[in-house]
Amino acid sequence: MDYLLKVKICALVGLLCLTLLFGFIPARLKWFRDTSGTETHRVVLSLISCFAGGVFLAACLLDIIPDYLSDIHDVLEAQKVETSFPLPEFIIAAGFFTVLIVERIVLNCREAGGASEERAPLIHSNGHGHGHGQAASHDLESSGHHVHLDLHAHSSFRSFMLFLSLSFHSLFEGLAIGLQSTDSKVLEICIAILIHKSIIVFSLSVKLVQSALPPIWVAAYIGVFAMMSPIGIAIGISVMEAQLTSGALIQAVLEGLAAGTFVYITFMEILPHELNSPGRQLLKVLFILLGFSVMAGLTFVD
Repeated sequence: MDYLLKVKICALVGLLCLTLLFGFIPARLKWFRDTSGTETHRVVLSLISCFAGGVFLAACLLDIIPDYLSDIHDVLEAQKVETSFPLPEFIIAAGFFTVLIVERIVLNCREAGGASEERAPLIHSNGHGHGHGQAASHDLESSGHHVHLDLHAHSSFRSFMLFLSLSFHSLFEGLAIGLQSTDSKVLEICIAILIHKSIIVFSLSVKLVQSALPPIWVAAYIGVFAMMSPIGIAIGISVMEAQLTSGALIQAVLEGLAAGTFVYITFMEILPHELNSPGRQLLKVLFILLGFSVMAGLTFVD
């Protein structure tokens, strides 16, 4: 086994272990799952959620979309495809509308069956946005200056789509490591991904916990997500060993669809949920900016 292959295998194991570690912190601590704590507890959870929203916003605008646009342009140039139609952006839009249509169908079927868990609109028409059930409102509201933290607003379907889009991107990040031909480049990319992924998986775990998924499902999501980059590395190693060069176009299209999915989740679910709930709006914006700035700083360092 040559040195380069050993470095890639070490990167695979390191990514898997650290992702599991950071992912299971919110999933295993009861503090993150407590929905009946004090107002201070709910404020802190809300601010953590805002920080996660800033992280996802930065990941969307500074990481996922730029990576995809770079890849798709390289593929189109290699295939000598020339068109005035904005094909890369259209693929992102296709991913966006795919999630929108599927979600509307799912919610429509739930309404037809009498289910009420996910009927609330993504963006509420009034300041409080209550309407997720009297029990939830009673538990989560206090006197005049209450903090609204309705966990059912993070539906299980949207949590799944967030997990799916991040998993696709994680897979392609691992693929980038596996396809490198020098050990220094493998280490450079691996360290960058380790830092990014640790923050993102922590934020993802917070969102999964807030969606009121059963603990076994949260554990399954985190476990699968943790495996995506190692799987990508393994695929990249296999491609390098087999000297295969095909499949770049399919990868780029999948990246675009995943990017569109991420745009939908970020701008239609994560940010509206926090910004449309009353209380401490400026502080929430500050934590969104903080999450964004952390990811932007890491991207700048990369």
